[in-house]
Amino acid sequence: MSKEKRTIEERTLRAEARRAKSRIKSGFWLECKEDITAKLEQARAQGINESKAGQYFKTQVSAKIAGEKEDEFYLRVKEMLTTEGEVSDAIGRLTDKEYYNTLSYEEKQRYNLTLSEKYLRALERFRKECEFDVFNTNA
Repeated sequence: MSKEKRTIEERTLRAEARRAKSRIKSGFWLECKEDITAKLEQARAQGINESKAGQYFKTQVSAKIAGEKEDEFYLRVKEMLTTEGEVSDAIGRLTDKEYYNTLSYEEKQRYNLTLSEKYLRALERFRKECEFDVFNTNA
């Protein structure tokens, strides 16, 4: 490994260590633990799979730490599902018509498959969020 690459990695590691130390000092982890414990108790009381709920809440914490933002596609899917529910023409509604019209037949097929996969992942995520939304006190 080159010296320059090692230096960049060390700087990145130091920055991550600083952020981790800041989370510890601010009580982030204690707050997360208390929040997850309370949500798991609620899940248990409502008969929801505690293990599934725990995984979901831990994923939310990881996303929060990473600073992940909602992607635009997911927000469009979420809006559509919230306002109209699951519709039979979801892929058609989510298609970028302007871009789609510029594609060849094969590219259109690939686009449709890719869009379908993205939609199914977004739908699964939406269903999980709805399942555990009862416990989401921050939203």
